[in-house]
Amino acid sequence: MSEEVQARTRNRWGEGERLRGEILAAASRLLSELDGEDALTIRGVARAVGIAPASIYQHFSDRAALVSGLTQHEFGRLRTAMETAASEVPDGDAVGRVRALLHAYCRFAMANPGHYRLMTANGASRSAPDVRPRGPMVDVVDLITAAFSQCAEAGFALRVPAERAGVIAFVGMHGRVALFHSQARRQSVELVVSFADELLELVFD
Repeated sequence: MSEEVQARTRNRWGEGERLRGEILAAASRLLSELDGEDALTIRGVARAVGIAPASIYQHFSDRAALVSGLTQHEFGRLRTAMETAASEVPDGDAVGRVRALLHAYCRFAMANPGHYRLMTANGASRSAPDVRPRGPMVDVVDLITAAFSQCAEAGFALRVPAERAGVIAFVGMHGRVALFHSQARRQSVELVVSFADELLELVFD
């Protein structure tokens, strides 16, 4: 009865979005503690927030919607980390901006293995074979591609077009991070970050 009453009670102005953010933050914390996305449940997240499960359904229709919202939330965290790192590079250092983006990507992925698996499994979709994929993962690739384009405009020659350079950098980093996560005894994260620098040396002419 209490859950039904809570589910039908309107939030005051601004409270709904705040609760939605608390739900996603709790789901993100749980993902760090659980063994994969499959262990994430509506009831578990509700307990972590301190609310009834019915309150979650006000914001997410089912578990799939919660996972989708969490995926967007994590990509938002990643993009913020990447853009913040790039913003700290001095103006005019186009190559340094690309390097900062790649380093931030690698560090986020290595520090959040469960989140990263969720993101790469749900971060892109294609409506048809001949249609370009869409989703937050593609947006990250576009962010890297735009940085390579700025390098080309600044006079730094690329071995491949900027769009191709963005894909090469992303695929290379993803593969290296995946290897890092699969190792029982992990190497230093700095070895993975330095791999991003090696990729850059191969892309620039």
